Amino acid sequence: MPKLRQHHSVYLTLFTILTASAAFPAAAEPVFNRIATFPVASNLPADADKTTETSSEIIAASEDGNTLVYSDSPYGGIGFVDITDPAQPKPGGSIKVDGEPTSVIVVGGKVLAGVNTSQSKVKPSGRLDVIDLATRKVEASCDLGGQPDSVAVSPDKAFLAVAIENERDEDLNDGELPQLPAGDLKIFSLKDGQPDCASMKTVALTGLAEIAPEDPEPEFVSFNGKNEIAVTLQENNHIAIVDAASGKLLSHFSAGSVDLDGIDSKSDGALTFDRSLKGVRREPDAIKWLDDERLVTANEGDYKGGSRGFTIFARDGKVLYESGPSLERRIVQIGHYPDKRSGKKGAEPEGLETATFGDAKYIFVAAERASVIGVYKDTGGEPEFVQLLPSGIAPEGLVAVPGRDLLVTANEADLVEDGGPRSHVMVYRLEDGTPAYPQIVSATKKDGSPLGWGALSGLVADPKEPGKLFAVSDSFYSTAPTIFTIDANAQPARITGALVVTRGGQPAQKIDLEGITTDGKGGFWLANEGNAKKLIPHAILHVDEKGAIKQEIALPEDVLAGQKRFGLEGITLTGEGDDATLWMAVQREWADDPKGTVKLLAYKPKSKEWTAVRYPLDKTEAGWVGLSEITAHDGQLYIVERDNQIGDKAAIKRLYRVALEGLEPAKLGGELPVVQKTLAHDFMPDLKSANGYVVDKLEGFAIDSNGKGYAVTDNDGVDDSSGETLFFTIGKVQALN
Repeated sequence: MPKLRQHHSVYLTLFTILTASAAFPAAAEPVFNRIATFPVASNLPADADKTTETSSEIIAASEDGNTLVYSDSPYGGIGFVDITDPAQPKPGGSIKVDGEPTSVIVVGGKVLAGVNTSQSKVKPSGRLDVIDLATRKVEASCDLGGQPDSVAVSPDKAFLAVAIENERDEDLNDGELPQLPAGDLKIFSLKDGQPDCASMKTVALTGLAEIAPEDPEPEFVSFNGKNEIAVTLQENNHIAIVDAASGKLLSHFSAGSVDLDGIDSKSDGALTFDRSLKGVRREPDAIKWLDDERLVTANEGDYKGGSRGFTIFARDGKVLYESGPSLERRIVQIGHYPDKRSGKKGAEPEGLETATFGDAKYIFVAAERASVIGVYKDTGGEPEFVQLLPSGIAPEGLVAVPGRDLLVTANEADLVEDGGPRSHVMVYRLEDGTPAYPQIVSATKKDGSPLGWGALSGLVADPKEPGKLFAVSDSFYSTAPTIFTIDANAQPARITGALVVTRGGQPAQKIDLEGITTDGKGGFWLANEGNAKKLIPHAILHVDEKGAIKQEIALPEDVLAGQKRFGLEGITLTGEGDDATLWMAVQREWADDPKGTVKLLAYKPKSKEWTAVRYPLDKTEAGWVGLSEITAHDGQLYIVERDNQIGDKAAIKRLYRVALEGLEPAKLGGELPVVQKTLAHDFMPDLKSANGYVVDKLEGFAIDSNGKGYAVTDNDGVDDSSGETLFFTIGKVQALN
């Protein structure tokens, strides 16, 4: 770490550098990188309403690895994706089934799907559908006598297992167990991929667990090479092992509990990992055999538990490895920690996959609320951490295709009603090189706890030290507004320090930091975006080197007369001494702005004079266009202009420049001159290069003392967001002019 200037040393806590092995593996080791993203709404029929909610929940692959099959619960169908070219997935269409599909598996040329047809929680029902992969038609069905959840097929394709959950009603008696009828396990014999309905065996799982033994709720099933079935009873915090051929219960054991230290257990708008929880039930969701003698579980929790990690068990129930909060703490360091879930189950590991690629056996753990996949190598003992993969929102299903070096995730959430991201299937490939993600990580604090961060909304460069940047978090972290120090010379970029903005010695409240610039004296000027409904003022703040607010300057009444919620989104400083001027970008039109224009406000701290110009916005066919950032460099104002669109609808993510020479802002209350802007850079290729969906909030841009431009996206604090933060450079800005 570079030596800090004296005036920063008093407030920046020193952090130990995150080791390369903790952030990403050595370059010599192959890694997984995302190569494609497929929005499942692309599978809607041509005449369907494109805003119809769709989802990809559980996913499987054909035996040749060229076709993906997923369950789509809200649409009531089964979807198909052609990945003959895995980097260019193509819609394979979808079919409707009579009910709610819950899980799928592919055996030979057949898709076997569990379908929930329950009239109510107290009258559960369901069936097993057999769908021909070529014709996409339902050929046969078996009555399951209950509500199915997970399905699995034995390695030799002789047996199929179905977990009949008969799930509880969480609104009934606060979800307390028991709630009959009880669930059970169904086992079918298979012939050429076809289940023999007459062969169905019912395995009762009552009387096993200490918790509600009369009401087992089987969640997930997995086969080993001996045709033994492991099944989780999630709410009962229990695991059972059953012989597929005979239906005999071989063994069962409690999933047990975990003591968690160094976690954030309070949803309070602050990332603080210094709390503990004792005796937390694991309540595993997904389960997979690692081999014939070992099992791994994802401990999501559902009833009264959720231990935030994953566990490797011996078949007799002995704990061979417990991750505890270690996965979650790695998630914190890449900015994906979901603070709003702190009071519940944190990152919620839910999905699992195990597979052997070459000589290496991998464990893939899907954290639903953090929208990441933890990748580990099985060592026979403590698994070796490899990397974290970015996924869509709420990854649940995973399937490995080792023969093609592929991993695929199904991401359940579809936020179409709120104008947010759709459900996506994402494809990753194992390849030589280094991980493309994360692009920015945080260091570990001196006490060993992770430095939490997220929702980066404004960016500025240190005026002297190349590659040293500062960023602010916005109002998502309302109780701890923070200025972060970034070492952009590191790969990936590294957040090395955090400075909480204070008022009267306490973390400042009622502020929404959206812009930051240095003041030339060791402190900062901050742009505060107001919101009258939340009593947040539109203002600029001057803080000293310790983060204490020394000045709060409200916008003038002439401007506030037309105020709206979308206010200041950036701030920059030009000139020196009496000529020093703060320039601020107002994000969207206010009541007094001609349509299609916004204001660039100018304020001179010495004379306290306010002036402004008008900035013409690009036109859009969908949503709105506004400003996200402003930074001064080499006689120019560089301005980020973007639409609020996501994915395929995103079109405007651009960097414009406005020459300072001849720029004469006018007094408020009269006619304001309209500036001329010149396109400096289109960010769309940068945002697409991550091979995910294009995010909407490109909110930070800075140019360092060497003229290198850096950009960062706002991940919304992982709230209705995949949590991805893209941090990248566009190179020397002078070369762009």
